[in-house]
Amino acid sequence: MANILFIADYFADQVPGGGELNNKVLVEKLYKCGHTVRRANSHLVKHMDILHSEHIIVSNFANLSEGNKKNIQNRNYIIYEHDHKYLPGRNPGIYPEYRAPKEHIINRQFYANAKAVLCQSQFHEDIARKNLELNNIVSLGGNLWSGEYLSLLEEICKDPQRLDRHAIIMSNTKHKNTVGSINYCKALGLEYDVIPPLEPTTFLRELGSRATLVFFPETPETLSRVVVEARMMGMGTKTTNNIGAIHEEWFSKKGLDLIEYMRYKQHEIINIVLE
Repeated sequence: MANILFIADYFADQVPGGGELNNKVLVEKLYKCGHTVRRANSHLVKHMDILHSEHIIVSNFANLSEGNKKNIQNRNYIIYEHDHKYLPGRNPGIYPEYRAPKEHIINRQFYANAKAVLCQSQFHEDIARKNLELNNIVSLGGNLWSGEYLSLLEEICKDPQRLDRHAIIMSNTKHKNTVGSINYCKALGLEYDVIPPLEPTTFLRELGSRATLVFFPETPETLSRVVVEARMMGMGTKTTNNIGAIHEEWFSKKGLDLIEYMRYKQHEIINIVLE
């Protein structure tokens, strides 16, 4: 069994974002496979942490020092990519056809020396390949959810107690475009509710009690965990081509069919990580 160092800017008990929730499940599943996994916030990584690890998984690394990036490149590591950290602003959407000028690319050597760069969707992979021009980039084609989470999604799907209203996610992050979603509903005279940040399971119950999710992000979403969750709960979705999930073949699935497919994907994703 492997001794794995898992590096991320934050973990789910610090910041409960989509990437962090995915990482939490990944760490738990690696534990269950019998591996030793040590978590380290990127800004707290020490050289000895790197030296004493057989394998390293690098997730979000905005706070990882340049020195540690160089040290990691002498080890066996993969990058579990959640956005676009090869760009200073992490937003390829500001460039024509998502292709940045070569002089805007950063961290390329760090990506190039990784055993693999794991992307969230084919859409994500295509954008990364277009900019990095590397052959070690792989699409996972999905996200990770715990068994408990998937059971909750299944419970809501089977007994939704759904209001005929539209759900909008409150976010202070400008590119999530909460204002744009509100304006869309107002322009069409649609009834809507803005769902504030909540504990994850409470958030799912609130979201799943509405008929349709409205989400118009201004930047490419590598997958969009919340859009997939909405589909798993049987909701309708009004969104844009900026969503990685909608480009996946499985996006035609909905409700229980999609939940079962994501249960299957968990095993596939773990196998890719461990290859």
